[in-house]
Amino acid sequence: MAQALLPLKDLVEAKSRLAGLLRPAERRALAQAMAEDVLFSLRQSDEISRVVMVSDDPGAEALCAVYGAECWSEASLGCRGLNPVIDAAATRMRTEADNTLLVLHADLPLLSAADIDAVILQQSQHGGLVIGPDRRGSGTNLLAFSGQALPEFRFGADSCSRHRAGASEAGIAASVVHRAGIGCDIDEPQDLKYLMSRMSRTSSSHTARLLCTTQWGARVGIALDSLPPAASSAQGEKWEAAP
Repeated sequence: MAQALLPLKDLVEAKSRLAGLLRPAERRALAQAMAEDVLFSLRQSDEISRVVMVSDDPGAEALCAVYGAECWSEASLGCRGLNPVIDAAATRMRTEADNTLLVLHADLPLLSAADIDAVILQQSQHGGLVIGPDRRGSGTNLLAFSGQALPEFRFGADSCSRHRAGASEAGIAASVVHRAGIGCDIDEPQDLKYLMSRMSRTSSSHTARLLCTTQWGARVGIALDSLPPAASSAQGEKWEAAP
């Protein structure tokens, strides 16, 4: 069985790079919908025994209660900044269990239980560090590793190659998993265009309902139509074909 660690930025401040497209309340609603979809997928996986969210958002505790997740505040960890917070939380979780630990972002609206199970299987078969890059192959959306072999967390610009380099420096084997549900994170308007082109109005996900069945979702879709086609890259096309 595996544990999952989900850092969540204060939803009031979330998705600031979408400010030219979405109002503050809309950005918060989108961030919460995506976080709920990630929590739901984690709970749908039979391989996940425990989910911990780290967040100082006022609504985080209530959100966790709905999905049976634990909620830790950043303040309780005694540090600030994404990488120190993840390191402190992962270290605390490691002392309580020896199984596989997943660290993943909360803005993965296409993530499925099948994606999670595939990552856990790859880590159990190959060991070491499993890296789930974004669809461009530069950022890191997910890491999986043994609870007794924490990597150095290097989230930020070009983090995929930096995580691979860090693993090599530490003598830890590293592998990459290419899944469309892991690769699609939402930071820029182009990411939102990419997402909306792949979402169905019939989907039951929180994010799909928000973007495909509301008036402001329709408004955003019209605004995004003026952007050039969302780039998927050669890697992205391969991920779309992944099971």
